[in-house]
Amino acid sequence: MTCRRGALIVLEGVDKAGKTTQCNKLVQALQDSGQKAEMMKFPERTTKIGQLINSYLENKSNLEDHTVHLLFSANRWELMPLMKEKLEQGISLVVDRYAFSGVAFTSANPWFQSGLVYES
Repeated sequence: MTCRRGALIVLEGVDKAGKTTQCNKLVQALQDSGQKAEMMKFPERTTKIGQLINSYLENKSNLEDHTVHLLFSANRWELMPLMKEKLEQGISLVVDRYAFSGVAFTSANPWFQSGLVYES
């Protein structure tokens, strides 16, 4: 018997909009209906890259804006093998923020809006 692939469900939104609450409710509803489901949250602050992001978000380190943008992307990529594995096992992933949050962060940053690119 083959396992059906899990769904990737992403909830995006601004801080304190209720994303985590809704993700938790959706995971519970999926599980209550007999489906395998788990929640993931980005940035995932427990990884090495996630710890760098966490330090930046807590104003404990000062990182250049382009670096932060790349760290958020790398944080998603470092978890891609785990995400693929879970989806292939038939586990649906309900994700609190993903790639579009990175787009919003970058778009809202004045340095990126100005088109200034620093060449070394």
